[in-house]
Amino acid sequence: MKIIGVGDNVVDYYKDREEIFPGGNAVNVAVLAKRYGAGAASYMGIVGNDRSAAHLLESLTAENIDISTVRQVCGPNGESVIALTEELDRVFVGSNKGGVQSSVRLNFNEQDLAYIAQHDILHSSMYSHTETDIALLSRHIPVSFDFSFKYEEDYLELLCPHVTYAFFSGSELTEEEGIRLLHRANELGAAVCVMTRGEKGAIALADGKLYKQGIVPAAVVDTLGAGDSFIAMTLVDYYEKRDMASALQKAAQAAAATCEFYGAFGYGVPKKEAENIL
Repeated sequence: MKIIGVGDNVVDYYKDREEIFPGGNAVNVAVLAKRYGAGAASYMGIVGNDRSAAHLLESLTAENIDISTVRQVCGPNGESVIALTEELDRVFVGSNKGGVQSSVRLNFNEQDLAYIAQHDILHSSMYSHTETDIALLSRHIPVSFDFSFKYEEDYLELLCPHVTYAFFSGSELTEEEGIRLLHRANELGAAVCVMTRGEKGAIALADGKLYKQGIVPAAVVDTLGAGDSFIAMTLVDYYEKRDMASALQKAAQAAAATCEFYGAFGYGVPKKEAENIL
């Protein structure tokens, strides 16, 4: 399986550690899918020209991610500021609103679309500003999309008809509400619908059947990236085996393992070594 992440990237600044780690949903899913057995992985997005962007690109290169279609523009890379709660959960407390990504967008040309079509799955997210492009992209490749906590009806109606794999975060929903949302997304066109629910595990709707998955215990040091790990493993395993029960079990194991190290996929460096150099 070949996967391409399209859209958001950041460096995550851990205030308590004074370190930055490469991240962003589209980046994390591409990297982690490659680690979990995808034959090849690529990333297409917009980065700045500061030291944070350089560290991000160096990390992707070290993970054998194809970054040949990345756009680099003058300005700061996206950065999220992360704090640690007493329960060891990572929480977002600030950002530079995507850096250069807030003012420059991906404009897909025919060469981009031909390149994308060489992959088996494209993954993007609500953080990627790609919503108006998903219909076009879906005509070239099956699309996976992370809706996170954004599931208003008009948003579902815009995207679900063009999305094959729909992922949601539903820790604040009851199981009944979560199941209802998965069915609605499926009715609108999403073939595979998955919701992570924090410590309550996950639920999924695929092939007309509802699945439930519990969490896997972990020695937690950092929860950031666990959800992206879950998405990546679900995509890889389900694509290869078409067995949702197996995919969810492996995804829960992958998410637990991610909680046992810092960063979504590592590569932390001291913040002072990555101050902006424009």
